Amino acid sequence: MITRDPDAFLALARALPTDFGPATARAAFLVAPDGFRLAEQSARDNAYMADAAAFDAARASAQHRDLQRAVSAVLPTVCFAGNPDTPDAVFPNNVFGTAAGRYVVGRMRHEVRQREAARADIRGFFRDVLGRQEVDLSTQPHACELTGALVIDRARGLGFCGLSERCDAEGARRMHEAFGLRATLLFELAPGEYHTNVVLAVLAGRAVVVCPKGFADPAVAAAIAALYAPHAVVCDAAEHAAFVANCIALSADTVWMSAAAGRALARAHRDALAAAGLRVETVELDAIEAAGGSLRCCIGELF
Repeated sequence: MITRDPDAFLALARALPTDFGPATARAAFLVAPDGFRLAEQSARDNAYMADAAAFDAARASAQHRDLQRAVSAVLPTVCFAGNPDTPDAVFPNNVFGTAAGRYVVGRMRHEVRQREAARADIRGFFRDVLGRQEVDLSTQPHACELTGALVIDRARGLGFCGLSERCDAEGARRMHEAFGLRATLLFELAPGEYHTNVVLAVLAGRAVVVCPKGFADPAVAAAIAALYAPHAVVCDAAEHAAFVANCIALSADTVWMSAAAGRALARAHRDALAAAGLRVETVELDAIEAAGGSLRCCIGELF
């Protein structure tokens, strides 16, 4: 099912068992922020990006190493070298994604990011080292920026796809098929939002973090929250701005977000995550966040 009807989607979703696959990844992959700087093309439709003067390449590199070190304590985490010609490559989950037995290459909107999809080393890692079948969406014309645009409940096989300049309806359909999902809900993001994973996270298949103001229709956000109630965190404006929803569960009992997001997270919301069995872990990533993304954007998942 691919639908824009929240009621039809929820009716199906509530009946699905949590047997689609593992709720959290087996391993993670990162791309180092080598040549970290403002990507002017990406800045055209990413309102979260800072001005060029705010970019600190050395601090970004140090924080990225801290991130890898921290995440490696939870699951195996590999890091590919960056490339000064691809300054956004620090957010690889938009370009490369995985499902059982295969890997997916996304179609990026901006040319500066399309270069990332051509990396022979990353493709070779998935294809030749891990033996994954390739599903290459990068050469077709419809933007589909993978798990930036598409938030996936891996336990149920559900997709939540926000449409924007970074993903159109046909791109969403292609991702739905590439990841082999059972059902995908399509909705418009609010003006000024570029990726769904900045305003929505599904955590280990049993909790959700959602920013209603990131949705063109807040009723869609409410419907998604209802699916995971009572383990639903509905962010206020401050939490939204601090990337609280750009978080990820990397194990059954942890949710990871940036330190800035952790500081913005309301006590009641931290308690709500704890009630869902999720302990909040944080890493300082303010230098990375200058590029308009946060912790979840940095992490590619291996399922």
